[in-house]
Amino acid sequence: MREVGKRVGTGEITIRDVASKAEVSVASVSRAFNGLSNVRDETKARIMAAAAELGYVPHAGARSLSIARTQGIGVVLPDLHGEFFSECVRGMDREAHRRGYLMLLSNMHDGSGQLGEVLRAMRGRVDGLLVMAPHIPEEALEQALPHGLPVVLINSGEVGGDVPSIQVDAAAGVEAVVRHLVETGRKAIVHIAGPRDNREALEREDSFARSLRRYLPQARLRVYPGDFSEESGEDAAREILASSEPCDAIFAANDSMAIGCLTVLRQAGRKVPDEIAVAGFDNIPLARHLGLTTVHVPIADIGGRAVNRLIDGLEGVADMGGKDHLASELVIRATTNKA
Repeated sequence: MREVGKRVGTGEITIRDVASKAEVSVASVSRAFNGLSNVRDETKARIMAAAAELGYVPHAGARSLSIARTQGIGVVLPDLHGEFFSECVRGMDREAHRRGYLMLLSNMHDGSGQLGEVLRAMRGRVDGLLVMAPHIPEEALEQALPHGLPVVLINSGEVGGDVPSIQVDAAAGVEAVVRHLVETGRKAIVHIAGPRDNREALEREDSFARSLRRYLPQARLRVYPGDFSEESGEDAAREILASSEPCDAIFAANDSMAIGCLTVLRQAGRKVPDEIAVAGFDNIPLARHLGLTTVHVPIADIGGRAVNRLIDGLEGVADMGGKDHLASELVIRATTNKA
């Protein structure tokens, strides 16, 4: 929409002229003139000063249209089950509520076709989107993203342009797990991987392979399939116990699979960590209660940070662009620490 004012003798002055003069977004100028509360006082003062200097007066009809904001944020996640996603959504909801926005939450189980359907359904109902799609190929993800609607990606592939994103740096955390297991005397470490179509799972598997070569170069790389579910961790643990090859440590690509391992190992009478150590990834709340060694990821902070980046961009407070990398770190607990 083009909002126009007039100044006698100099032609049309547009809302974009005011935004440029005040060094804010067009959306911020529009909100300031519509009297909305989600504009900082100092920003509003700068906008009004720029408008006065340019002689800008908003057109009444355009102003009435520009107020059609939803104050809603669309959130698209690959799955709504498990503590990781509930923690992430908790962080999102906390910040969205604090800043006066509502969330429209949706999930997808299939590939890029369903992502496109979900995103199209949200158009016109939200002001911006948060998308977590680690299982969608980068090219398909880029094609599915709606044009003209602000987006922040979370733990997803790199897409073209200047789409802002938040990523977890998993490599350092995975390396710390392997180093810790080797330092505690483990010599037969196996990995339970996540889904093969999930970039986060593949990154953790690659980091495990590199770390094993570095800290235990004589060891054979052994990777068992999983899908991030507790049940797949149980299945992998049964397969590990049935194997004739030795195993004195298991590193699972997420906490849910690690918890599944613990269930089967204890049912089989195997002592953890004396006989077999177990470590996970994510540090979900349940991991602390079970004494699970894991890689800490600031899950709630990821969600809250993504919301604030999106809203800052919508309100012209800050530029949304750029890549934000969050560190991961090892948390050592009872499942790997021998008494």
